[in-house]
Amino acid sequence: MKITFLGTGTSHGIPVIGCECAVCKSTDVRDRRYRSSIMLEEDGRRIVVDTGYEFRLQMLREDVHSLDAVLYTHSHADHLSGIDDLRVFSQKRNMTIYSNRPTLDYIEKHYSYAFDCHGFPGNPHLSAVALEPLKEVEIAGFHLTPLPVEHGRVTHMPIYGYRFGRFAYITDCTYIPDEVYDALRGVEVLAIGGLRKRSHGAHFSFEEAHEAGRRMGADRIYFTHINHETSCAEIDGLYEDALSAYDGLVLEV
Repeated sequence: MKITFLGTGTSHGIPVIGCECAVCKSTDVRDRRYRSSIMLEEDGRRIVVDTGYEFRLQMLREDVHSLDAVLYTHSHADHLSGIDDLRVFSQKRNMTIYSNRPTLDYIEKHYSYAFDCHGFPGNPHLSAVALEPLKEVEIAGFHLTPLPVEHGRVTHMPIYGYRFGRFAYITDCTYIPDEVYDALRGVEVLAIGGLRKRSHGAHFSFEEAHEAGRRMGADRIYFTHINHETSCAEIDGLYEDALSAYDGLVLEV
């Protein structure tokens, strides 16, 4: 299975508008980060997790001509706002999107035109299917398990991470329940949100994300959903078994 990191930044992206910090002015291309998303490919099949602001640019950069399905982690704008560009992939047949019920309710309310079978011909043509937590399913030939975790130490927003066999992807997270750790046994490669060195109210720090990865027993850990306080090179020096993901990084798992 081929995994491409389409974007690895937090909600601001990097560079941040108007910022003159060292990371925003960095000449290392790995420090330029679109909003977080991944694409998985196997045997000609292709799915995406999240469609952020730069979804169109990500699809153009990776020369993508077709998608089989889209998974969503949650309904925050930096993970969702590129949804209208699914129109390109849904003209010949409906595109099915998957997530937890609260996320799909939000999408169907705020993008209702995309679910109207009698709507404007150029609109996206979407259908939505809710996934049960911790229940393995097959979507477009990919076997995956939705992982219910919490986003925010106060709001406790329910979001989904996803396990795909030996690989798992968890972004905006502050709490992972014990039953999710149990469901992650055997994961070898983990992509997990690590915002910065300091603690944050809605995201794991690098240390918290690394500790979660070690508890899972992952052999390789990649931080994603990163802000502009720490460069890619600096992150790569923090731990022997963890690296910074960057836009365009490809893994074979």
